[in-house]
Amino acid sequence: MTDPLFGAPRVTVAPGAVHLPGWLSPEDQADLVRRCRRWARAGMVRHAMPRGGLMSVRMLSLGWFWEPYRYSRTLPDGTPVPPFPGLLGALAERAVADALGAPPPPDADPYDVALVNFYDARARMGMHQDRDERSDAPVVSLSLGDACVFRFGNTETRARPYTDVELGSGDLFVFGGPSRTAYHGVPRTRPGTAPPALGLRGRLNITIRASGLTP
Repeated sequence: MTDPLFGAPRVTVAPGAVHLPGWLSPEDQADLVRRCRRWARAGMVRHAMPRGGLMSVRMLSLGWFWEPYRYSRTLPDGTPVPPFPGLLGALAERAVADALGAPPPPDADPYDVALVNFYDARARMGMHQDRDERSDAPVVSLSLGDACVFRFGNTETRARPYTDVELGSGDLFVFGGPSRTAYHGVPRTRPGTAPPALGLRGRLNITIRASGLTP
């Protein structure tokens, strides 16, 4: 999954924030899309925000259930959260090594939660920070399907300065260290840009995190 033939050189967007275009091969992208469809049988939800609005992105949680702004071990109906796949944990560790130049240290919190987000042509994600984890392990983001504009900002405000990055299918984005709590979001997607072989209309984003929480 990390063969350089499939991607372009890494791009450092900010200290600790790295974009690796084409990190996933076409075959690995197709495999992850199939897995996402299987995982999604548990149901994807549009979360209600504290002020009453609904997120336009549909979301599935694996390992821990996320809702604004907390994690829990059960779904709202009391049933267990679908388990975190070991494949994603291994992918996250390899992603950190490739993006940041070194694997996670042996005493690092393990990757144990994934959020699978589906964006249709109208879906957006407002600027936000990933602050609900107790671990400061880097966040690993994988893109599948339609391209998007990924807006990566600073740690102090949702406003400028920020950098807009085009994320295509197969791209990897990792942010940790001084950029771990940077504001980020998706102001728009680019419908119809998914590789035809994926058979996917829309964008899937798999965000892998270490919760730092006790099971």
